[in-house]
Amino acid sequence: MRCSPPHLPCTSLVVLFLSVATVCLAADPYVFFDWTVSYLTASPLGTRQQVIGINGQFPGPILNVTTNWNVVVNVKNNLDEPLLLTWNGIQHRKNSWQDGVLGTNCPIPSGWNWTYEFQVKDQIGSFFYFPSTNFQRAAGGYGGIIINNRDIIPVPFLLPDGDVTLFISDWFTKSHKKLRKDVESKIDFGAPDGILINGFGPFPYSSELASGGFPYGTINVEPGRTYRFRVHNSGIATTLNFRIQNHNLLLVETEGSYTVQQNYTNMDIHVGQSFSFLVTMDQSGSNDYYIVASTRFTKSSSSPKATGVAILHYSSSQGPASSPLPDPPIELDTSFSMNQARSIRLNVSAGAARPNPQGSFKYGQITVTDVYVIVNRPPEKIDGRLRATLNGISYLPPSTPLKLAQQYNISGVYKLDFPKRPMNRHPKVDTSVMNGTYKGFMEIIFQNSDTTVKSYHLDGYAFFVVGMDFGLWTENSRSLYNKGDGVARSTTQVFPGAWTAILVYLDNAGMWNLRIDNLASWYLGQEVYLNVVNPEIDTSENSIPENTIYCGRLSPLQRDQSQRVNFSGSPRSVLVTSRGILLAIFAILISSLAR
Repeated sequence: MRCSPPHLPCTSLVVLFLSVATVCLAADPYVFFDWTVSYLTASPLGTRQQVIGINGQFPGPILNVTTNWNVVVNVKNNLDEPLLLTWNGIQHRKNSWQDGVLGTNCPIPSGWNWTYEFQVKDQIGSFFYFPSTNFQRAAGGYGGIIINNRDIIPVPFLLPDGDVTLFISDWFTKSHKKLRKDVESKIDFGAPDGILINGFGPFPYSSELASGGFPYGTINVEPGRTYRFRVHNSGIATTLNFRIQNHNLLLVETEGSYTVQQNYTNMDIHVGQSFSFLVTMDQSGSNDYYIVASTRFTKSSSSPKATGVAILHYSSSQGPASSPLPDPPIELDTSFSMNQARSIRLNVSAGAARPNPQGSFKYGQITVTDVYVIVNRPPEKIDGRLRATLNGISYLPPSTPLKLAQQYNISGVYKLDFPKRPMNRHPKVDTSVMNGTYKGFMEIIFQNSDTTVKSYHLDGYAFFVVGMDFGLWTENSRSLYNKGDGVARSTTQVFPGAWTAILVYLDNAGMWNLRIDNLASWYLGQEVYLNVVNPEIDTSENSIPENTIYCGRLSPLQRDQSQRVNFSGSPRSVLVTSRGILLAIFAILISSLAR
C-alpha cells in the first residue's frame, strides 16, 4: 500500500479516522419525520365527523426515541386554520423556541410547513403531543412520545414483553370550531358524548350499544407475558378512571419519573397526565377482558357511550369478555382520588436519564427563593366578554410571541408584573409574565376556587409535587409537605376547593408556558408565562431558528414560504446514527488508502 501526494500520509489517515471515530461514536443520533396534519372523516361514536389526523392516522404516529436523541419533525399544515404542535412534558433544554405555544412561536399558516428540531436531553418516559391553538385538541391531532433509557442506564424493572400506548379521552360530536364558539358564548360543555380509547368508541358491552356497529379497540396479548401500558388522558375537560378487568396495574413511571412500584386496581388520570403500568397477563386466558375508561366528577350521562371500553384479547381466548364492567370508584369521591395521588412517590434509588439516582437531588433541603400563590376562579365577564383568570388576570396572547419580542427588544408586548398573590382589585385582561430567577428555587401553590378539577401544566420543567389538601393553603400547610420522595412530573391535578403545592428548580432558561390544561380554561385565559433568563452570556442556549416564522410587529421580516428553510424529501421516519456516519467516513478513508 502506498500513499502518494496530494493525499495524507497513511499514519495521518489512521489518526484522522480514530479521531473522527471518537467524535462520531460520542455524538447523539438524529431522527427525522415528515408529518402532514389534515382533517379526516371518522365515526368514533357512530356519527360522521371531522377529526384531525397526522399522515392519515388518528391518533397520530408515536415518536419512539432514546435519551439525548435529536428529533426533527417537518410539519405540513393542511388544515384550514393556523396550527402549532406542543410536546407535553418535553423540556426543550435551553430551547423554548421549539415549545409550540403562542408565547414562543408564530403559528404555522394553512398550507405552510415548519420544521421542529429539538433534543430530548436528559429525559426518559411517557409523554404526548397535541395541537395547542384554536381549540384543535378537541378534534384530535395528538400522538405518543416514548423516550427510552440509554443502554448504559438500567431500567428499574424487568424488560416487558411488549409496549402498548393508550389514549383515553372525553369526546364531543360537535366540531372543535363549534365547541370554541360555545365556550365564548358561555355554553357549558355538559357531559361528553362519549369516551374514546385510541380513537375508537366503546365495545358493545350492553344491549344499547349492540346495534351501533361502530369499531372498537382491541389489544392482543399472550398469556403469562408482561406488557408496559403507557396511558395518556388526551381529552379536553374530564378526569378519567382507568382499569383493566381482573388485572392489576403496577405503576412504574409517570411523565418521566420512575415511581415506587405499587399495584392499583384502577387509576384516576386527569387531563394532560401520563402514566406507565406493568400489566401481567396472569388470568386463565379462556376469554377476553374489558379495558375501561370512565368519567369522574362530572354530570352523569345516561348514554352507555359515556364509558370507554376496549378489549384485552388473549391469544388463547375462546370467548368474549363477560359483563359486568369492573367497578369504578364512587363517582364524586374526591378524597379517594386525592389519597391515591398522594400515594404516588418517586423511586429515589433508580437512575433515569442519568446514572445517578433520581433521589440524589435533595429538593427538600434547598432554600426557596420565590413563592407564588396562584388562584384560579370560575369564568366571569370582563369588559363584556367571558374570561377566566389566574390571580385576577386573564392572559391575552399578543400578536407578537413573547420570545420573539424578547429576542428583538420590542417594548410594550408584555409586562414582568404577574402578582405573587391575588390582588384586591377588579379582574382584568392583560399580558402579564412571571419573572423567574435563573437557578432559583420556586414554590408555587395552586389554589382551585372553581367547582371542577383543574390540571396545571408547566412547560420546560419537571416539578416536585410536594403536597395537596382540601381547604385554603396557609403558611402552616408546609408542615404537610413531602420533602423526600415527592414525584417529579409536568402536570398535576388541583381538586375543587383544594390546593396543590409544587417546587421547581429554574435551571432551564427560556420563556415557558404555565397553564390550566383543561381546554376551556386555557382558551379563556387561564395561563401565564414564566420568564427565566440567565444573566450571564450562555453560549449553550439555542439561538433563534433560521426557519422562524414572523408575525405581529415582526411580520415585515417574514419571507415567502418558498424562500424559507425547508426540510423535505426524506422518508417519513429516518434515523441517522453516528455509526452510519462513521461507516461512510471509513469507506472514504479506505478508498484513499487504496490509491
